[in-house]
Amino acid sequence: MDTHTYIFFGPAGSGKGTQINLLTEYLKEKDGKPYVYAGTGEGFRSLIKTENFTSKIVKEKIEKGELVPDFLTTTIFTDILINSLDEDKHLMTDGYPRNITQSESLVSMMEFFKRENVKVIYIEVSKEEVTRRMLLRARHDDTPEGITTRINIFFNEVVPAMNYFKDKPNFEIVQINGEQTVEAVFEELKKKLKL
Repeated sequence: MDTHTYIFFGPAGSGKGTQINLLTEYLKEKDGKPYVYAGTGEGFRSLIKTENFTSKIVKEKIEKGELVPDFLTTTIFTDILINSLDEDKHLMTDGYPRNITQSESLVSMMEFFKRENVKVIYIEVSKEEVTRRMLLRARHDDTPEGITTRINIFFNEVVPAMNYFKDKPNFEIVQINGEQTVEAVFEELKKKLKL
């Protein structure tokens, strides 16, 4: 069985992390192949723990709900691929790309790593539902001001970054209704990915 590449999109609170975990477990049972999880959120959290000059600036930006500059996001993402990706591993990504410039970079990365048949998975959730979920989970960076900023950035910048892949060869966008139960979202995901 060939390896798969899944690029996950969805606003914070859409349940992306849960669906990535479910898909990872499912594929592990199905074909036993290892996978690489390239999540920029995790990369930034590790960076913040280093408590250096860069981490201080990154922490401030994240707390305000702002995007981290392209060079840093792309560096963290590329670093994961360079150190972990092999031709026989599935790839799951979360948090990259976040704008059109990063989408352009991702296309060249996928070409370089010979990743074909890339599935771009969009877990769709309305602004109202995302706000409700984010207020419920109450993470330290989920202030009402931060939530509004993050939601606006997602719909104004991240959605166009996803739409960039619409007519690209080797890329297919798969839209999933994220306002269902976790199980129903996963069933729809498997069905649309033909798994």
